[in-house]
Amino acid sequence: MNGPYKPGTPCWIDLMVPDQQAALDFYTELFGWQGEIGPPETGGYSVCTLKGKPVAGIMKAMNPDGTVPDPMPPTVWTTYLATDAIDATLKSATDAHGTALVGPMDVMDLGRMAVLADPTGAAFGLWQAGTFDGAGIVNEHGALIWNELSTGDVPAAVEFYTSVLPVTTAVSEMPDAGGYTEFKVNGRAVAGMMDMKNLPAGTPPNWLPYFHADSVDEVEAAAVRAGASVLMPSFDMVAGRMAVLADPQGAPFAIITAGSPEQPA
Repeated sequence: MNGPYKPGTPCWIDLMVPDQQAALDFYTELFGWQGEIGPPETGGYSVCTLKGKPVAGIMKAMNPDGTVPDPMPPTVWTTYLATDAIDATLKSATDAHGTALVGPMDVMDLGRMAVLADPTGAAFGLWQAGTFDGAGIVNEHGALIWNELSTGDVPAAVEFYTSVLPVTTAVSEMPDAGGYTEFKVNGRAVAGMMDMKNLPAGTPPNWLPYFHADSVDEVEAAAVRAGASVLMPSFDMVAGRMAVLADPQGAPFAIITAGSPEQPA
């Protein structure tokens, strides 16, 4: 990716965890990333890289004053959607019954960010690029390839995101996709959405990142050896072969060997 990302497109993911070094050790070993705890002026935020390009962020869970949160926030990956006017987008989101959780705030000269929850309860981020566009490599082994919203109210989610960002939605044209909804920017599928009625009881609405894997089965086995849990074992589906895992600190993520040349990031 040479950036910038078009507004409405997932452009970055990051993870907030109790044990930052343990998360770095897990993902760098699993996906071949490089990463280390960042400098104090960035709160220790780690920008992980693959082939020298940024792929994801990992940070320690902490309050703005540096204290440990109590209770600890959920350990989850956050998907950031690109915007070129974050303050206006955030206002549109709150007008549409979204809830601002963090920001908006400047991140040095890198950009401007906010985290919010959509009306169905799924948390996501907004990113307005400055000198940093977001993920610099996608659709390769160990890199982001897809982002998917699971929600209990698909029509409400469609209404919210299409009113807040320049995205449209359409039922997937892939055979046997079972009514899967795609988010599109300029006619190109950039993310997906599914009804969470078939997920385990108690699963909250969420945005899930998918990482490309040359071999889903090998990555799944390696993740388990490193302490991960299997939420959905490897299986074949319309878009390829995939599995859903939770890292040793509980953050869910998916891995997929995409079967379609059209599979976007």
